[in-house]
Amino acid sequence: MTPALAGSARRRLAAALHRRPRLRLGLLLAGPAGWLVIAYLGSLAILFLNAGWSRDPFTGLVHRDWTLANFGQLVTNPLYRTVALRTVGMAIAVTVTCALLAFPIAYYMARVASPRVRGLLVVAVLMPLWSSYLIKAYSWRQILSNDGVLNWALSPLGIHGPGLNEVGLWLVLTYLWLPYMILPVFAGLERIPTSLLEASADLGGRGLMTFRRVILPLVFPALVAGSIFTFSLTLGDYIAPSLITTTQFIGNVILANFGVPNLPLAATLSLVPLVIVTIYLLIARRLGAFEAL
Repeated sequence: MTPALAGSARRRLAAALHRRPRLRLGLLLAGPAGWLVIAYLGSLAILFLNAGWSRDPFTGLVHRDWTLANFGQLVTNPLYRTVALRTVGMAIAVTVTCALLAFPIAYYMARVASPRVRGLLVVAVLMPLWSSYLIKAYSWRQILSNDGVLNWALSPLGIHGPGLNEVGLWLVLTYLWLPYMILPVFAGLERIPTSLLEASADLGGRGLMTFRRVILPLVFPALVAGSIFTFSLTLGDYIAPSLITTTQFIGNVILANFGVPNLPLAATLSLVPLVIVTIYLLIARRLGAFEAL
């Protein structure tokens, strides 16, 4: 093909793509979408496949005959139900705590602080995300231990710290995931027009009424958006529970079954947080959280 013909073909192709933006978008997304199907959906398919296999308790060999025995064990064994409920309870507690702490911080950043102070506060919120998760979790283990700095500071007052238990884990996870709640709420509060607050004041709305009738409904999708991060991250965490407490959470149980190894049961247990997060995402989408992200 001569250069003139090649240039003409390129121009015709460019013109055709210009006239068909959906086709152009589809071609651009074909590569990433194909990789998503192979890497993500393929991994999920393998996970579901492994969940239906079984492990011989004597030989440890995996039988690749599909069965529902693991799912039955998941439903009938009270240990797994207790662990799942404990994990969901911790995720809810961390999410509610993060929301209660994030709202006043985000409100001050978005509606009260000067632009310079706002920038400094945004950096302060983002700064913990720049450090290693493992370092932060291990540092909290040192802080909460019996001979840690927290007990050292509280001992003159006759107060003992929470220690390495579920309460300590709740504090650690709240600290770890709080920035993920602050940032969406901050963005949601920034988008509220000042004219709405002024109109509420003109109509006689006091601070509490304005908050309940104007601010909270508008920022609620942002709160739900932040809760997606805090809830899902808590639900799947296994490192912090391993460092802070000896109580079993679903991530630790999954890890333990990988170490046995009992891969079919580990795959079945992995479906529990996956199903819970999927339901949570559907509820969050219903509440308009995705538009707030």
